[in-house]
Amino acid sequence: MLYTSTRGEYGPLPAAEAIKLGIAPDSGLFVPTERVMMSMKDIQDMVGMSYQQRADKILGPYLTDFASNEIRCSIDHAYNANSFDHPEVAPLAELDTRLSVLELWHGPTCAFKDMALQILPHLLVTSMQKTGESAGILILVATSGDTGKAALEGFKDVPRTAIMVFYPEKGVSEVQKMQMVTQEGGNVGVYAVRGNFDDTQSGVKAIFGDVAMQQAVAECGYKFSSANSINWGRLAPQIVYYFSAYADLVRRGHVQFGEAVNFVVPTGNFGNILAGFYARQMGLPVHRLVCAANENNVLTDFIASGIYDRNRDFKRTISPSMDILISSNLERLLYELTGHDASKVRQWMADLAAKGRYTVDDSTREQIQALFWSDYADDAATMSSIKETHRRYGYVVDTHTAVGLHVYDLYRHSTGDDRPTVVLSTASPFKFNASVAKALLGEERTAGRDEFALLQMLSDFSGLPVPSGLSGLAERRIRHLTVADREQMPGAVLEFVKQRR
Repeated sequence: MLYTSTRGEYGPLPAAEAIKLGIAPDSGLFVPTERVMMSMKDIQDMVGMSYQQRADKILGPYLTDFASNEIRCSIDHAYNANSFDHPEVAPLAELDTRLSVLELWHGPTCAFKDMALQILPHLLVTSMQKTGESAGILILVATSGDTGKAALEGFKDVPRTAIMVFYPEKGVSEVQKMQMVTQEGGNVGVYAVRGNFDDTQSGVKAIFGDVAMQQAVAECGYKFSSANSINWGRLAPQIVYYFSAYADLVRRGHVQFGEAVNFVVPTGNFGNILAGFYARQMGLPVHRLVCAANENNVLTDFIASGIYDRNRDFKRTISPSMDILISSNLERLLYELTGHDASKVRQWMADLAAKGRYTVDDSTREQIQALFWSDYADDAATMSSIKETHRRYGYVVDTHTAVGLHVYDLYRHSTGDDRPTVVLSTASPFKFNASVAKALLGEERTAGRDEFALLQMLSDFSGLPVPSGLSGLAERRIRHLTVADREQMPGAVLEFVKQRR
């Protein structure tokens, strides 16, 4: 399997090179040149498999330049009892006979990003070895909260790598911030950026595309790569849990084998739901992918109209990991739906950069609307969804999963579609405990309590233990205090690598 850039000016090249680079030099994203297909027998075989075996079956066709033992070794290092607190890795919680929640937060940082970022370091180091790379790899990450900690945890003290994480100073929860600024490791750096996530993400992308920066970093013995979902090595592992969820539904008798299901995906950067698109392309029986947005509903408007317009007010919400107006992975979807027409993608991305908006052609819009459905939840609806989910099912969800459940209700009422549905749960409720506790316990009982006191209150109310990754967080030593403007980010990168040459 070879990979090429969505902008059409780089590639094709093997998976190891694509993973090592992260983003293409022409600023495009790497995509496979051929479609991987799973037969119905392949899918049926997964019913009796473990998560690790399912991952091996899905990743193998995408990583054809990796030896089978290299893939299995990466999987075994990622998905094990030391990293995940549930034996099924990504278990399904049944709310009723037609609705399940896919819990993707049993990894070390209590968020779905662990599903990919526990394996990416192993894939990257293997890629470096396979390509004969002599330089170290500098991972640059822009995060709206969860990717940062998951990447830091995954790459901490990994040989021949260093990692820098940039997060919006006031755009993450207190728990997310403390997870990052207390991070240990001799090869890690964490920086707050004055601005929102889009400012942070644009700053990182500009650094990737700056030839002078690339040369300066190379003089210090490093090359850039990415742990964001722009890296194919981060996106491919996310395809696995769609197949795994379907196999578990069949195993439990909730769907007949071959019956199509819906997936509802809370998403901002479009990577999580794009993995579902690739799963569907591969043959997984998926009827509709429901894109659940918060008030930064640029994706909802795009799916309805075919017009992507980020020229709108940026809103800080209680689902901060979705506070995004520039959805990077949408570029991959457009490339796939246009039949790999890089010229169209280049023009749309140029329009986005110059005008903040673009309009896709009618054929592309119609294909999007046939596959996707979208709506959004404001903060009031999100809080109500947390409370109603607990009242109806006795189940506690975080703010992002609550957005998904609210949008699922809107979808079902709008379409009448009552087929089996899986809502992807992207974070532990304890990670966003201030909002969850307020929704469940009331404002009066939670007023004046900080997020760390609320952890125990939520645990006492729900009967669920505080995850080990969050327990004692307030007492850990803060190690990373730097705050920078977007314009200062390149200087921070150079200072960081000079200290490590």
